[in-house]
Amino acid sequence: MLQNAIRAARLDVDFYNTVENDETYTKQAGLLVAIVGALVGLGNAFSPLTDGFFGPIFWGIGGALLGWVVWSFVTDFVGRTFFGGESDLGQMLRVLGYAQAPLALSIVPFVGWIGSIWALVAAVVAIREGHDFTTGKAIGTVLVGWLIYLILAGLAYALF
Repeated sequence: MLQNAIRAARLDVDFYNTVENDETYTKQAGLLVAIVGALVGLGNAFSPLTDGFFGPIFWGIGGALLGWVVWSFVTDFVGRTFFGGESDLGQMLRVLGYAQAPLALSIVPFVGWIGSIWALVAAVVAIREGHDFTTGKAIGTVLVGWLIYLILAGLAYALF
């Protein structure tokens, strides 16, 4: 799994195409998301800006898994509906799960922003390969998708 995460972080197009089409990678992608979420939470737990230790780890894992599913759904919908992509939810779950690998850098407090930018670039590659369209359409999917994602997050926050 570590080798797969490294290939994803290296933006290996062949790897993303393999993952896109092989359903056996779905569980591994989910496990990677949970591990990365734990690392993000651990980095937050060691930050002087955070109180507690286990809470940030718990919320890191839960938030990563929920965010992964919602983001995969949104990018699948946006890519197919607005940009003519050829994907399904399973394919988006797999490619976007692996695209989160660079977020592991978040274990180091105040360095996570580097992993976030890297993961954003990986997400564009993942979406492009998952939908089988151009980089421009992948960037458009990310931009439109983020607007929808933020609206959904705002609604969830208002309701809960």
